[in-house]
Order: sequence, then structure tokens, then C-alpha cells
Amino acid sequence: MTSRLTALLSIAGYDPTSGAGVLLDTAVFRRFGYQGVGIITSVTVQNTVGVKAFFCLRQPSLRTQYRALAEDMNLGGLKVGMLGCRENILPVARILRDQKLVPKLIDPVLRSSSGRWLLDKKAVPGLVSNFKNLFTVWTPNMDEAGWLTGAGAGSLETMKEAAARIAGEAGAAVVVKGGHLPKTAVNILFDGARFHLFEKPKLRADVHGTGCFFSAALLALLASQVPLAQAVGTATDLTYEAIREAVRLGKGRLVISPETLAPGGPHYLPVGSANPH
Repeated sequence: MTSRLTALLSIAGYDPTSGAGVLLDTAVFRRFGYQGVGIITSVTVQNTVGVKAFFCLRQPSLRTQYRALAEDMNLGGLKVGMLGCRENILPVARILRDQKLVPKLIDPVLRSSSGRWLLDKKAVPGLVSNFKNLFTVWTPNMDEAGWLTGAGAGSLETMKEAAARIAGEAGAAVVVKGGHLPKTAVNILFDGARFHLFEKPKLRADVHGTGCFFSAALLALLASQVPLAQAVGTATDLTYEAIREAVRLGKGRLVISPETLAPGGPHYLPVGSANPH
């Protein structure tokens, strides 16, 4: 008898290049042996050069998309990325409360690399408190951590301060991604009790979607019951390799290679074996 496959859910934006958002998340989930399923919060108009526009899909669209998936399949974990508009905060919070027993991760996509804000700036200061105690882990990058706390996070010490502050307010572990540090790339995990640093050599390649790749890989590892610090270390290693293997798709930033996303690499789970139920 065929075993029932577990799905990992991405709640995020649609990127037509597949370089980030729901399309990249679901590809990463498949790389780990899970089925990737998605709820689209917003549709972006973009290419590898930058985001030109986006359109938010508001309630009841999110709840309707979720109900169709949840009534039909096992969800082994959930990741939230681009919300698109402040009206999506409440329906996403309701979805999170409905999924109590699985790892839940938020990678708070607030602004595109080309400078366009992807969430109403007025919603940013209250974002953490709106999701208090609803996530297992937050994964902001340095800039996002600074915007969420209202303070800078441009050095290791300020990254630590931001991680601890967000963790206290969110009731969750926090990884502040330090890929934009000038000399080395350092991810800082604060698990609520202590800091863990994960350092890699600085790669100069400008690659789209690395934050999505890291957070989706981290969720897949957590869903596979890998301990948090070990999962962050492995996701950091895999992201470093993904940057090294990035390829050119268009005239702008590089993207994650299809070979990087192909199932069967390290940490791959055979189909059907990832079901925790």
C-alpha cells in the first residue's frame, strides 16, 4: 500500500521567475522529499532585474486556499514569506493557530532588493506582536531585523541585540541572516537561551532568492525532526553551496540552479518517508 505523503506549505508571493516565493519554496521542499504546496498572498510583476509592481490577494482568498489544502492532506510544516498587505496578517494568524503541532517559520519579506516595499511600512513595527507565540522560528535578514526592531542591525553585536529583542517579543527562536556583512557571512541563531554563530566565507555573487532558499530548507529540516541548531547549520551550508552554484537566467541577478534544487542530494528523504503522522 502506498504511504501517504506529507506536504510542506508555503504562504508567500508569486514570483514569475521562480527565483523566490512560493515557486522556489515548493521546489526546495521537493528537494528534501516533501510535496510542496502553496497559498499565494500576492502576485508580483518582476524579472531578474527587479520588482516592477505587485498585487495583493486579500481575505477571503487566503482562507479559502488554506481550507482546500487542510481538509485534504497532511501538512508537516508551514512557512510564511511575503504577506503583501496588512490585511493578510489576521487570516495568516488564524491559519497558524489552526496548525498547532507542526514547525512554523516566518521569513518576513518586507522590501525587495531593488528597493520596493512589499508590505505597508506602517504594518512593520507591529508585525512581531501580531504573530506572538505563533511561530517556531523567525528568519529576518539584517535589514529586516533592523526594521522590525526600529534599530540598526549592521554588525554582529547589533544583530545579536535584534535577535534577542525579536525573540522576546515573538516568543520564538530567531535567526538573523548576515549575508550582507562586509567581510564574512554570519547567521546568528538565538534559541531563547544562547547564541549560535554560523560563519561562511563571503561570496560576491548577487543571487536572488537566497533568503527563501535558506528558510525553506530550514523548515524542511525541522519538519524532519532535526534539532534547531543543527538544522540552522545545515541550511547555512546548503545556502552557501546554492550561492556557489547559482546560474544566470536573465540580465539581472543570478538565480538558484535547477541542479541545486533537484531531489536526491544530501539530506534528501525518500518519497513517503517524511510523514510524521
